[in-house]
Amino acid sequence: MTSLAHAVPSRPAPAQPRPRADAGEITALALLNCAVRELCGPGRQIWPAHPYLVVRLPRAGVMLRARLLRPPLMTPRLAAPVEELRDGWSPLGWRRLAELVAGELELTTGEANPEFADQVTASHDAIAEVIREGRRPADDPYLDSEQALLAGHRFHPSPKARQGADWPRYAPETGRRFPLHWLAVHEDAIAEEGDVSLLDRLGPPVREGYRVLPAHPWQLALLRPESAAITDLGPYGPEAVPTSSVRTVYVPDAHLKFSLDVRITNCVRKNAWYEMPGAVALTRALRPLFDGLGAGLLGEPGYRTVSLGDPRLHEGLGVIVRDGVRGFAGTPLLAAAIADPYARSGAAIARRLAGSSPEHLLAWWDAYVRHVVPPVLRAYLEHGVVLEPHLQNVLVSVDDGGMPIQAIFRDLEGTKLLPGPWASFLGELPCPVADAMTYDAERGWDRVVYCLFVNHLAEVAAAIADLCPPLERELWRLTRHHVVRCTGETPTVPGGAARLRALLAGVPLPAKANLRTRWARDPDRAAAYVPVPNPLADLQAGQ
Repeated sequence: MTSLAHAVPSRPAPAQPRPRADAGEITALALLNCAVRELCGPGRQIWPAHPYLVVRLPRAGVMLRARLLRPPLMTPRLAAPVEELRDGWSPLGWRRLAELVAGELELTTGEANPEFADQVTASHDAIAEVIREGRRPADDPYLDSEQALLAGHRFHPSPKARQGADWPRYAPETGRRFPLHWLAVHEDAIAEEGDVSLLDRLGPPVREGYRVLPAHPWQLALLRPESAAITDLGPYGPEAVPTSSVRTVYVPDAHLKFSLDVRITNCVRKNAWYEMPGAVALTRALRPLFDGLGAGLLGEPGYRTVSLGDPRLHEGLGVIVRDGVRGFAGTPLLAAAIADPYARSGAAIARRLAGSSPEHLLAWWDAYVRHVVPPVLRAYLEHGVVLEPHLQNVLVSVDDGGMPIQAIFRDLEGTKLLPGPWASFLGELPCPVADAMTYDAERGWDRVVYCLFVNHLAEVAAAIADLCPPLERELWRLTRHHVVRCTGETPTVPGGAARLRALLAGVPLPAKANLRTRWARDPDRAAAYVPVPNPLADLQAGQ
């Protein structure tokens, strides 16, 4: 571990109490976090007033407060209850807070959104249902981490919103497993690319001239495909385990990413026709690159679907094959479960590292950052690859002692390329496929910095600081050390070195505006960003 210029406490400070799982409090805190980041913070309408943080919704003129666990370096760490100032301070429920936030957004944008309240309610009700139902931990630590996310994104107004009444039967949070439903499709009506041999190994035998196609039972009930080219074979084979994205399931040695024509959090989750060949093309391009980055990649080597002249079935029955995790050293764990204070899993920092000395916490963080940060920054600066390393897209493999030994990246839908460095590769693809996998340099850098520092590292660092609050600034000193190391490489992407210098100089970081994006009903690709303080800003050597 790098040497530390500042003193480290000799023993752990009293840890913050682990938050209780209450659907109302979780929903209210998520709404308040969003309001602080997107509505109050940018307008400097926040004031620490020990032991609270007081905020004003400026256009509505409403004063709110919640307990402030510690002074913020990036975004305040708040705890329930949330209170409103009327004749005095009094608790307010999540419904009242949702109404206040909606009113502020309407005054801010001049637009109404009648869907907003229903989305927040759906998320609250899903969290409440998961708490009521409980969950049996999976025997496999990786699968246990995938199914442990009770609360979801702390900076999203409706992190667990689900459509329909059937979702608990297929939800990772309930620990469910289910057999896949299989179809036999005439080979003349099959569209596929890449290596999909796994599907033939997993599926039931079919007569000559037909190919097997797995279907998510929830999706099949929604689509009800009817065609002479399709024969329903029913459930078959090993049970599938839903992972944190809901629509991607784990089967022996691999993942299968299905379409689901239901809204989950932000949008309807389907494999668009251009994303399926794009995933295969990206896998071919990125495998040799990742070998040089020292990181793992869950590639997506093939897809299979139907080709019947019906776009709804072509996308709705499409399945993308994704690599499994058994080939990696150590035990892969989902980063979101590591960071989540509500996670019901041994992967969570609150359980794995509780009682650790400050020195051990810093050593663990040093290893974590060393494996996560350089591959992401080098991918952009040297290769023009925009990874999307948010908490649900990264697995961190740990050794038998629990120390991080490798980062593994996944979900090529969110991985993009800069057009300049990849012009030749993109030129060989159909225009819609190429367009969907590109970002310009500015949007690409914003995405990398947001996902890596704001969405990911800030949340893991906060979870460690919950165990030992005095360490928080030291965690970011170590982070800066690893970012500085990346400046030793010569960026080949134009403007890359200047972007890295600005990051180290402390320019504000871009945070995705989930609240405003949901209110505007914009696609995720068009999401706006708001500035948040850069915790690397005041960590120059000697300070």
